[in-house]
Amino acid sequence: MAIERTFSMIKPDATKRNLTGKIVDRLESAGLRVVASKRVYMSKAQAEAFYAVHRERPFYGELTAFMSSGPTVVQVLEGEDAIAKNREVMGATNPAEAAPGTIRADFAQSIGENAVHGSDAPETAKEEIAFWFSGVEIVG
Repeated sequence: MAIERTFSMIKPDATKRNLTGKIVDRLESAGLRVVASKRVYMSKAQAEAFYAVHRERPFYGELTAFMSSGPTVVQVLEGEDAIAKNREVMGATNPAEAAPGTIRADFAQSIGENAVHGSDAPETAKEEIAFWFSGVEIVG
C-alpha cells in the first residue's frame, strides 16, 4: 500500500465539546500522522464554497449554516492508505449505523452533527487539502 494524504475536519459540534484531542488521538492511534493542522472559524462563504458539490441538495443551507456556526479543525493526515483508514476510523456518516468504537459512534450527536469529515477519494483529498492549506503549511 502506498503512503497517501487525506483531508480531515473536526466539525463545530465536536470542537464545542472539547473533543479535538480525543479525535486526533484516535486518528494517530490508527497510524495516521497529522502533517498540517489549524483551527478556523469558517465563514458562510467559505462553507458554501467548500460544500459547493452539495449546492443542489436539500440539506445544503442547513449544512453551510452549521459549518459556519463555530470553529473547526482542518487537518492533513498522512499514512498508508490514509483515505480508507480515516474513513474507517470515522465510521458511517449516520452515527446510528457507525461501528462501535468509531469516532461517529462515540462522539456524533446526529447525522448532521456527526463530529468529523474526511475525503472520500484521492481527487477529493487533493481538492480539499488545497482549499485550506498552501504547500508550505504541510510538513511531512
